Amino acid sequence: MADIRAFAAFRPAKGLEDRIAALPYDVYSREEAKIEVASKPLSFLAIDRAETQFPDTVGTYDDCVYRKAKSMLDDAIEKGLFVKDPSPCYYLYEQTMNGRSQTGIVACASIDDYLSGVIKKHENTRANKEVDRIRHVDTCNAQTGPIFLCYRNDPTLDSLMDKCRQKTPEYDFVTKEDVRNRCWVLSDPEQLETIKNAFAGIDSIYIADGHHRCASAVKVGLMRREQDPDHTGEEEYNFFLSVLFPQNQLMVMDYNRVVKDLGGRTPQQFLEALSGIFEISCEGQNAVRPRKKGEFGLCLCDGNWYRLRLLTLPDPSDPVGSLDVSVLQDRVLSPLLGITDPKEDPRISFVGGIRGLTELQNKVESGSFMAAFSMFPTSMDELFAVADAGKLMPPKSTWFEPKLLSGLFIHRL
Repeated sequence: MADIRAFAAFRPAKGLEDRIAALPYDVYSREEAKIEVASKPLSFLAIDRAETQFPDTVGTYDDCVYRKAKSMLDDAIEKGLFVKDPSPCYYLYEQTMNGRSQTGIVACASIDDYLSGVIKKHENTRANKEVDRIRHVDTCNAQTGPIFLCYRNDPTLDSLMDKCRQKTPEYDFVTKEDVRNRCWVLSDPEQLETIKNAFAGIDSIYIADGHHRCASAVKVGLMRREQDPDHTGEEEYNFFLSVLFPQNQLMVMDYNRVVKDLGGRTPQQFLEALSGIFEISCEGQNAVRPRKKGEFGLCLCDGNWYRLRLLTLPDPSDPVGSLDVSVLQDRVLSPLLGITDPKEDPRISFVGGIRGLTELQNKVESGSFMAAFSMFPTSMDELFAVADAGKLMPPKSTWFEPKLLSGLFIHRL
């Protein structure tokens, strides 16, 4: 049973939402973040990446950066740029991109559900990547970037969201990425009870995106418990900011691979090595987008695209081994190219499907990479199967679009 709670969010004052809302902190380099904040001074990115307020001589993770983030957030609230709802609410958050919409419920999820496995993960986190957000959340005393969660379709929640979307939204704006964002505040006691009870009947919630932010929020909560021996479990630090989407609202995009060398082989020798694994057809200059599982596209440094079809399909009962990303890793990247640790090996990079197949071709044509593999997207059912089995996907298995904006909902601890 999932404990998904309403909370009283700090939200942008009406009319400022489009000037404050920002893409997640981790989609920018430091230089890109500086440029974005300079062009949009109220952007929440300035708080999420407070190093933008300092010269480059100040380290990204210097203590003063986190203190600056806290002072900027406190100052914005004091000036009325953010307002707090008077009582706990749930919120609807709808994003529309390229004609497709996804709508989720903004709420707070329980760190105990994460620890007990009610909230399930499908990838490992790295301690060094958690430290930054742990310090940011702890110093600011607030969670500012929501965790992207999903659940199997629930008719009660579907019906409630459909009805709520018929009303005038609290926010309605379009970002420069051409994503329309609409938000509704749900404060009616009957609605609150319906949502809480519906989630209480759901036995598994899944992390779609934001594993590091989630782990960081949980660790801050555990730290606060240690500091507060009389804690009751009801304190705000026991819960973390989330947006929960039903499975049928989401689309997983491909997460493609580019490699810098062919393991000492010429393009022809590499194709010969692949011929024992795949049926190969040359598509010339036509970019290859896989049409089904077990099919891959290959853009090679000989100037051609190839369609690769597995000769032997993996065991479908193995939720991890049957993933296309696992097949490529286990049958090609590791044995042929010696890339045994894709997280650390500098010879491989990953390209989100939002960038398109042209990006893969450009990387190969530039000479920086010798081959690119286009992937068939991992499905939501595959994600659920891996998480339900208590297993982990290979790195960079899923890419979700659009990204959830930060700064629209803040959860104070």
